[in-house]
Amino acid sequence: MAKVEIVRSLFEEIKKKFKAESYEIIDLLESLETSPNKGKLLGTIGGIAIKELKYNNFRFYLITDGFKIKCINKPELIEALIKFVRMSDKKHQQQTITEIKYILKTMGPKGFL
Repeated sequence: MAKVEIVRSLFEEIKKKFKAESYEIIDLLESLETSPNKGKLLGTIGGIAIKELKYNNFRFYLITDGFKIKCINKPELIEALIKFVRMSDKKHQQQTITEIKYILKTMGPKGFL
């Protein structure tokens, strides 16, 4: 199984915004452990793939090793790390994607805490 990690600030934002529905959203995000190819690929920065997963009018953005997700097989699936970093609504989608790309270019994947 792949390992799904949700950045603490995003986890708290989900709890605050969705309240009781947040458990359903967390389950959706954690479903990538068994099927990491879910979601739409938005681009790659230095081998790090940026993908989006939709839930109603909201988008959840994740980063992962682009090579492992593209060429994944069962033994390598254990080593894959999928990290959810941001969420946005449809209105702020491009702004959020631009912010993720900027952080990856300047600080790398460790820029998300």
